Amino acid sequence: MINFSVKGYNLKPFTLGVKYEMDHYLQFIKTDISDYTFASNYIWLSNASGFYGIVNNCFSLFILHSDQLTMLLPPIGEKRFISEAIVQCFEIMNSVNKDPRDSRIDYVCEDVLSNFVNYLEEGTDIFEILESYVVEKRLVDYVYNTEDLITLSGNSYSSKRNEINKFKKIYENVSVEILSPDIHKDASMGLFQKWVASRTQYMPKEDSERFLDGISYERFALKRMFAYYKELGLFGIILRINDEISGFTIGEKIDSETASIIIEKTDFEKLGSAQYIFREFSKALKNEYGSKYINVGDDMGFENLKKVKMSYRPSKFIPKYTIYQKV
Repeated sequence: MINFSVKGYNLKPFTLGVKYEMDHYLQFIKTDISDYTFASNYIWLSNASGFYGIVNNCFSLFILHSDQLTMLLPPIGEKRFISEAIVQCFEIMNSVNKDPRDSRIDYVCEDVLSNFVNYLEEGTDIFEILESYVVEKRLVDYVYNTEDLITLSGNSYSSKRNEINKFKKIYENVSVEILSPDIHKDASMGLFQKWVASRTQYMPKEDSERFLDGISYERFALKRMFAYYKELGLFGIILRINDEISGFTIGEKIDSETASIIIEKTDFEKLGSAQYIFREFSKALKNEYGSKYINVGDDMGFENLKKVKMSYRPSKFIPKYTIYQKV
């Protein structure tokens, strides 16, 4: 991948070496959305062309797909620079896209959005800003109190406790260990393939096509995750049943209070394994990072995934927005 120039900006490939630079700019953003880390973007860009540039003193991450340029995150930097950076980033996207309606900024957090909407540049009326852009609320991140996921106390978690207790009665030889890519990669990829086959078998037909479209991206992401596990600062555990790997989960630290779970896969045939590894990983994240909260990301618009995430009683939802232009 090579650099390319757009509107006088030199956009560079989004490579592993950019981590330090992006981390520097991320310190200016106050959010515990799971998308605001280097790792989460680098992993999911394994099958796409990512480029970045410094626009108006803000780190600006773009994705080029089928000659269409969009932004994976809003410009990241000091608040006083963000609003003008957003305007300039739209100019960059418009210079590439044939239709300005294709230009958009995804995963905008409320901290950035409120700054953009309320910022009054000298000589600019706030209503002019609102008349030029459309803000659409998209998905939400599900965030849980870590202690709730560990103790599972109260009537609302009774079904989760029952599933774990049944699991422990059926499978006596169960163990959990810290994930090591060198040791666990091949078995984990094999489990992923098995999970895909099982998932499609039980998935509603209306969801299966969209699900399969995303599987190739997830497979590439998982390979990159294992390839650069240490460099990305990831942390995970493995679930063994009768010495066979039957589950794995990987996450990272977002900030001093919050950790995220990036991926979790278990053997569909081992009932209760998903509930068991989720609780065990919550314990591990608390021990590793001292995390008070755990962010499990959004539901990608899948109703079944939404039901699962809601069943764990989120302590809060973090909305994510997309900014378009009015054309």
